[in-house]
Amino acid sequence: MPHTAIVTGANQGIGAATARALAERGVRVLVSFLRYSPPPDPSLPAGYFSSRESGAEAVVEAITGAGGHAHALEVDLTDAGAPALLFDTAEELFGPVDVLVNNASGWVQDTFLAAGTDRFGRVLRAVTPQTFDAQFAVDARAGALLIAEFARRHLARGGSWGRIVGLTSGGPDGFPGEVSYGAAKAALDNYTLSAAAELAPHGVTANMVKPGVTDTGWVNDAVRERFPVARPEEVASVVAFLCSPAAGRVTGNIIRLH
Repeated sequence: MPHTAIVTGANQGIGAATARALAERGVRVLVSFLRYSPPPDPSLPAGYFSSRESGAEAVVEAITGAGGHAHALEVDLTDAGAPALLFDTAEELFGPVDVLVNNASGWVQDTFLAAGTDRFGRVLRAVTPQTFDAQFAVDARAGALLIAEFARRHLARGGSWGRIVGLTSGGPDGFPGEVSYGAAKAALDNYTLSAAAELAPHGVTANMVKPGVTDTGWVNDAVRERFPVARPEEVASVVAFLCSPAAGRVTGNIIRLH
């Protein structure tokens, strides 16, 4: 039986590339997305804003046009009912979900310093309840609830095979200039590694992928001059491998890419 995946934040960037990469491997994909209007930032390329505000029609068309199976569902992951809706929809269309990719982010740059710009000219905002909630509601809480929904249904049906992969930029050393983003992703790291330990007896692997700088539309010239920049497809190939049968012995890792 073909595998079924939910990929969040899959209307653009790494999520879209991951949805396509999984579909190329025969996985049926529910493309979760939310049209989002980021705060104004003149330092960011215009394409970043248009991609975040786009639907997922192009992703689904690319997959189905190549003979794959995909369906797009616009869902606000800050809604606590979103995980059940995503899983119900995927199961109705494609069958039990055995692959979960937590890619979506509510990315906002915030800082404990005075608001201004960073060394790349990007807008920095002071930490506020709003910047905290934007990050933690999507990157941490939604990720945890999606893993919980995955685990509940997997155990209820007696599943013996599953894959969970998250995307991260966090870690224990902090993330200056993106403090809430880094902290929320660090929380997702912890949730995912806990899932790796708890779900291992039930055939589920769980890993995090920490890309280097990846051009998902936000990379401006100042960033490009300072860092090597990856394409989303390069990150997606690693995610797709971790979701494959070949990665059955790989679990409980934060895999760092450069």
